[in-house]
Amino acid sequence: MIPPPLGVYLHIPFCRQRCDFCAFYLEIHREGRAETFVRSLLHEIGLSAQQHVAAGRPIQSVYIGGGTPTVLAATQLSAILSEIRTHLALASDCEITVEAHPSTISGQDLVQLRQAGVTRMSVGAESMEDGDLARIGRPGAVSETVTAVTQARAAGFTNINLDVMYGLPGQSLESWQRTLAHCLALAPTHLSTYALTVEEDTRLASNIQRQRSPAPDEGLQIEMDEAAQRILGDAGYERYEVSNYAKPGYACRHNLLYWTNGEYLGLGPSAQSYLDGTRFGNVADLAAYDTSLAARLLPIEDRIKLSEEEQLRDAVIFGLRLIQGIPSRHLHQHAANYGHAAVTAQLLAQQLIEEDGERSRLSARGRLQADTIAEQLY
Repeated sequence: MIPPPLGVYLHIPFCRQRCDFCAFYLEIHREGRAETFVRSLLHEIGLSAQQHVAAGRPIQSVYIGGGTPTVLAATQLSAILSEIRTHLALASDCEITVEAHPSTISGQDLVQLRQAGVTRMSVGAESMEDGDLARIGRPGAVSETVTAVTQARAAGFTNINLDVMYGLPGQSLESWQRTLAHCLALAPTHLSTYALTVEEDTRLASNIQRQRSPAPDEGLQIEMDEAAQRILGDAGYERYEVSNYAKPGYACRHNLLYWTNGEYLGLGPSAQSYLDGTRFGNVADLAAYDTSLAARLLPIEDRIKLSEEEQLRDAVIFGLRLIQGIPSRHLHQHAANYGHAAVTAQLLAQQLIEEDGERSRLSARGRLQADTIAEQLY
């Protein structure tokens, strides 16, 4: 029996500064700390491959995210990929993604990454209007995004994603449509469109609480979501997940692993893994991570073996994010397993979940509340 494909996620925990909306685990980039981290990560790759991955099991995707991976030097990222290849069997068509903040990547960096085997660049544009960027404390300018995409294409990249956000403070439906038009002019193969959500303990949450910034307007976000679906659909992009659109054949293979309850190995501080029905996560502390690996110990903080009912729960919660949805029988079996029949009935009555024939999926309003719905169904 051929083992199912496996994805690898590497969390690079550095940024030059924290954006107002960000709640991810990160540290401010310093050269010395980054060098120590890269040494630790190289150790972790070898140890994890030895302990967690069956020999010869194909790796279908490698995703280097963060944080801002491109605050590391291209030579450091290349060394990480080289170590991955040393210890793991990458499929011949393995999708290798690197996330980039446009101000942290040069044309020469992109050439080096392409030579190192990276197949997909994901550029964090966030908006194509400089005013939007300023209002969310996001450093850089729109012109840097344009340059990054142009240079990525010149370096030989044919698979380029742009991340953008809607419902930002001061953003209108018209300015959102301009952002989409500007993105389309750059002809990416993939677009990720995220509704702004307010995370606890972020500067944005504090600004809203102090009335320095408006809270997201759900009605406007629904209009923006519908505008994105119409504009991007007309441009030939297929919506395949709550926040993701792709040209045919360019859906992100790595992220599909998460939404279809596939298996993946997470490396780096705070990274999560799912292997053989077990979820486990690394410590979300860079110093503790480095100390553990200096002692040649994996920095795993928690581990839980999922029952069949728990595996179905996760398949339902993640699968609902897909536009194709999930079999309705899975939704109702999960509701029966966890005593969620009343919750499920309420979500259907509120039209947050729609049933169409034998499948269930989130509605337009439901897509904006995907995380809240996931918590209710957990």
